[in-house]
Amino acid sequence: MSSQIIPVDPFDYVVIGGNGDLAERKLLPALYHRDHDGQLPPDSRIIGASRTHISDDEYRAFARDAIAKHVKPEDTHETSVERFLTRLHYRQVDARSDEGWNEMRALLDGADGGNDQRVRAFYLAVGPSLFADLACRIGENGLVHANTRLVVEKPVGRDLESARQLNDIIGRYFTEDQVFRIDHYLGKETVQNLMALRFANALYEPIWNSAHIDHVQITVAEAVGLEGRADYYDKAGALRDMVQNHILQLMCLVALEPPPTLDADALRDEKLKVLRALTPINASNVETRTVRGQYKAGASDGAAVRSYLDDLGEAESDTETFVAIKAEIGNWRWAGVPFYLRTGKRLSERMSEIVVTFRPIPHSIFAGLSGSIMQNQLVMRLQPNEGVKQWLMIKDPGPGGMRLRHVPLDMSFAESFRVRNPDAYERLLMDVIRGNQTLFMRRDEVEAAWKWIDPIPEAWGEKSMKPQGYTAGTWGPSSGVALIERDGRTWHEPD
Repeated sequence: MSSQIIPVDPFDYVVIGGNGDLAERKLLPALYHRDHDGQLPPDSRIIGASRTHISDDEYRAFARDAIAKHVKPEDTHETSVERFLTRLHYRQVDARSDEGWNEMRALLDGADGGNDQRVRAFYLAVGPSLFADLACRIGENGLVHANTRLVVEKPVGRDLESARQLNDIIGRYFTEDQVFRIDHYLGKETVQNLMALRFANALYEPIWNSAHIDHVQITVAEAVGLEGRADYYDKAGALRDMVQNHILQLMCLVALEPPPTLDADALRDEKLKVLRALTPINASNVETRTVRGQYKAGASDGAAVRSYLDDLGEAESDTETFVAIKAEIGNWRWAGVPFYLRTGKRLSERMSEIVVTFRPIPHSIFAGLSGSIMQNQLVMRLQPNEGVKQWLMIKDPGPGGMRLRHVPLDMSFAESFRVRNPDAYERLLMDVIRGNQTLFMRRDEVEAAWKWIDPIPEAWGEKSMKPQGYTAGTWGPSSGVALIERDGRTWHEPD
């Protein structure tokens, strides 16, 4: 989707972990696209950094390969690629020592003359165990000034206590308005269109409440397994890896009250209220409100795949690769409306969507004539093929009587706008430079999410709830289906 280009002043983007997987797949291609579309001023620079010793030219070769792999050929233009590569520099730094940081400071100070006018952003594209060390290195080596930003990938901590500790360390060197806790799901066009649907149309907001909405489903499904993340994932599991950040953030945007403006703090204040209103899940209700699963051997994309334990290389592990939750929000708008959340690895397909199911009509005048009347649904697809569908009942065309059909009003972004749909990172990376925190998490949001999440694994342990096995390539354990079907509902089937 095209968007108005808002000019920015020259800046320096320092990507720590600049030759890692995230930089290769997402960050460098995203910055290339922004440069190609004219959003990077001529004097702006991208500086890769890591412990690896490579030259500027070797880093440019790495970036060229990244663009070739992860940018579509029709979006790759040699003149744009060459211009982008001239922006690239590289410095070797160590997260746990002062090695290389003098050279980094010299490079950065050489561009802004030692003043604090030029924006410099540090993106921590590394494992979470290095976040605190890097915040200290950046701060203690004099690299923070008034226009410095710090971008922190998820997860921010692994529980409430560790999140507070990390936030405290970051807070020694950076003010809260300098810290950008990134969740790339919030940069997706469909997620932002949720705000437009709710607050720019008289059709939805008057009925966006428990009087008219029956339930909400949020699914983030992955077809892949561990993908080289075994060490991290086995310590985190699906609950910490996906629910605490991505899914809770999506739920907040569905459930929040109308903010007075789209100002960052106005929006985040409303998200915080949702998190604080969540009904606790603990040992008293965890067995009826949650399901844990772990994938077994099966098939994915037509090929046999191994079990989680085989992928992990261990004989046993209690880490969940699937979780389903029945959540409730204890406020006037949402009282009695369940939010069914599920996520997992090695599921049937890669798919992320939000489904809002409206209440049935109170009385049918078509009884006995046309079959059952399906409930209206608003389906927002985040990936793949971003778009929105409003499912309605209409008369089937023809003279054969009043036969009703359940059909969607379908808006595919790719088909409707016929332009390239930017990756979420493209918007978020530039929002950092602009200092726009609207789509980033505030410290109190992160900590409120952990405060709700932490009792769940504690209750699993207290109740000895082990992950239930499910065959790779399915939609998870049968108990995940039972979680919603015992309420007389069913998971939305992808088209």
